[in-house]
Amino acid sequence: MRHDLVTLQLFQTVAQTGSIAGAATRHNMVASAVSKRISDLEAQIGTPLFYRKRRGVELTAAGQDLLSHARTLDTMIERMDADMQRYADGKSGTIRVAANSSAITQFLPEDLAEFVRLHPELQLELAEQTSGEILAAVRGGHCDLGIFSGLTQPKGVTTLPYRRDTLVVATPPGHWLVGQDSVALKDLLEEDFVGLQDISSIQTHVRETAAALGARIKTRVSVQSFDGVRRMVQARLGIAILPYGAVEPYVRDGELSMVPLSEDWAKRDLLIAVRTPDALSRPVQMLLDSLTGP
Repeated sequence: MRHDLVTLQLFQTVAQTGSIAGAATRHNMVASAVSKRISDLEAQIGTPLFYRKRRGVELTAAGQDLLSHARTLDTMIERMDADMQRYADGKSGTIRVAANSSAITQFLPEDLAEFVRLHPELQLELAEQTSGEILAAVRGGHCDLGIFSGLTQPKGVTTLPYRRDTLVVATPPGHWLVGQDSVALKDLLEEDFVGLQDISSIQTHVRETAAALGARIKTRVSVQSFDGVRRMVQARLGIAILPYGAVEPYVRDGELSMVPLSEDWAKRDLLIAVRTPDALSRPVQMLLDSLTGP
């Protein structure tokens, strides 16, 4: 059966008042319209719901049972409305975020921690992905918000600025580059490199920059994470180009050394991608405002 909530509400009022006319007055309807809805409901169910008497109506056994179910349904609808209102007010919900390694390593931990502190009732799901995977996830509706490298061409999404990222050269302590004020990529082309996976936006960017110089990067080892790159550099298997925030803490600990890159290509933007700004839920909009605000 497919029930009409308006008719069920009218049925409850008739049961409460004991009168079709009384229910019609309360709902600002004509009595014949209320009577027709009750008759149609009885026909749909297949049994009478009221005994019709000279001075009103009285519930049958079936009517008593339906009244109990209708009241339970009202309670469930009220609870549903209250839960949905919490989402509308930004007081409940889960936000799915995808971000690249640069954002997760450098900026997101503090930014998300502050957001969660202010909104402990909201849940965050964070996935670490490459920039290309992030954009595909946003376009496909698999995440609500993505943070990716501005070196990756965005298509089918709306973007907003997030942070500025600076690439540096990571070396083992005692390397000949240590102590240099800065270095250009052309001066590193004879060095062995530890590289990220080929689909990494950093790796692609470095490779394309070298190609513009008519050269190739000599990648000795390829790994999938910043941590893997750092460990390989520490083992003196090569140097690497990584974001400043992924190297600087290890320089302070004496595990790595760091040399700035002197060229403009070493500065890149991190961007936020959303699929349809006008369709963002209140919790997602709140996180977006937090990440892009002053």
